Amino acid sequence: MFFLYELERVITLHPSFFGPRVKEYLTERLMDDVEGTCTGSYYIVCVLDPVKISEGRVVPGSAVAEYTVGYRAVVWRPFKGETVDAIVTSVNRMGVFADVGPLPVFVSNHLIPADIKWDPNATPPQYTDNGDQVIEKGTHLRIKLIGTRSDVGSMFAIGSIKEDFLGFAINVPELWSSSQQYLIEAGFGGVRGMKAYMRMVINGLKAAGYPAGKKSQLGS
Repeated sequence: MFFLYELERVITLHPSFFGPRVKEYLTERLMDDVEGTCTGSYYIVCVLDPVKISEGRVVPGSAVAEYTVGYRAVVWRPFKGETVDAIVTSVNRMGVFADVGPLPVFVSNHLIPADIKWDPNATPPQYTDNGDQVIEKGTHLRIKLIGTRSDVGSMFAIGSIKEDFLGFAINVPELWSSSQQYLIEAGFGGVRGMKAYMRMVINGLKAAGYPAGKKSQLGS
C-alpha cells in the first residue's frame, strides 16, 4: 500500500558546493541518497519535495557542513493480508519465488492449490494442472501475503495462492491497478521502475494540496 510520509535526513555537503545553489545541490543529493532504498519496513519510491532545510552546521575538525532536510516522500509498505501482483522469477519442487517489484516473495508448495502439481520433466520445469494454468518463470501471479520479514535495508515475504481469486493472472494490464502495473514492470529490481509512474501524479498532488500528515494513505 502506498503512503505519503514526512521524513528527515542529515546530509553532509563539501565546501565546494557552498553558494547560491546550495539548496539545489541538497535536493539532488537527497533524491540520489533515498529514492529506491528500503528502510526495513517500507520502500522509498519517490521524493515529492523538500519541506524544510535547516541552516548548515560546520562539522568540528572538518570543512564539511551538515544540513537536516525534512521532506515528503511516497513510500510503499507491504502488509500481511495484502493481495499483490507478482512475476515468477524461479520455480522448484519446494515452491515458487516471485518478485512484487522490489519485494521478493516465496510461495511454498503447501500454499499452492492441490490440483496444481510440480512437473520437473516439463520444459521449462513448472507447476501445472495439465490445463490452462501453468506457473513457470515469467508467469504473472496474484498472491496474498501471509507474512513479512524485515532486515536492515531489506524485506522478504511469504505468500499464498491457495485461496479464491488467487494464482495465475491473465497478463492484461488494464485488469490491474495502475500502481501495481508499474510496480510489476520494474524489471531490474522494482522501486526505481515506479518512479516514472509516481512522477506523473506528483504535479496532481501538489495542485490539489494533498493533506499530508506523517502517514497519509495514498492507496494501492
